[in-house]
Amino acid sequence: MIEEVDNYLDGINKWQSELRELRAIILECGLTEAFKWKHPCYTYKNKNIVLLHGFKEYCAILFYKGALLKDPYNLLIQQTQHTQSGRQIRFTHVGEIQTLRQTIKDYILEAAQNEESGKKVQVKKVTDYPVPKELTQKFSEDPNLETAFNSLTPGRQKGYLLHFSQPKQSNTRSNRISKNTQRILNGKGLNDCTCGLSKRMPNCDGSHKQL
Repeated sequence: MIEEVDNYLDGINKWQSELRELRAIILECGLTEAFKWKHPCYTYKNKNIVLLHGFKEYCAILFYKGALLKDPYNLLIQQTQHTQSGRQIRFTHVGEIQTLRQTIKDYILEAAQNEESGKKVQVKKVTDYPVPKELTQKFSEDPNLETAFNSLTPGRQKGYLLHFSQPKQSNTRSNRISKNTQRILNGKGLNDCTCGLSKRMPNCDGSHKQL
């Protein structure tokens, strides 16, 4: 148990009892406690296994490689359709956690065993994502944009491809591409800071709104 997590739990108004209960269960599984990304995080041999976080409607234990878990009780939730690795178990009151205490332990221990054995989640490659025809057209008009896009990290490329492909209307897709063209040319991802004020670099934390 580390002081940063104590301070975090003491400072929150919602889900305090639930997260304390989850913390106790996790520590009984022998994981090492840390505080990362402003949340309690638990590791095994320096590898991230689970993270605790709270939302408006629920709190959750997040399994970083939850896609590898067997999930015999269908508890795991994929946060979004594009989330490839992480999975949550969500709770709305401490009684749920207490009822599932042993099951939660089983899932945590399986996650640690998967890490021990070196199992990896088979994630999609950039080439597995469709490139909108509007982006292909833009590349043909501006080769520098294509070069800049291909120079981005795979994660940033995927983010743009998903963002550009989402709208059903071609005009909307084209507008999204035009809106983000300079950002791509500057080597920035969709959620990267462009103002230089963020305290969560390279991610944007909304600090630009004060300008």
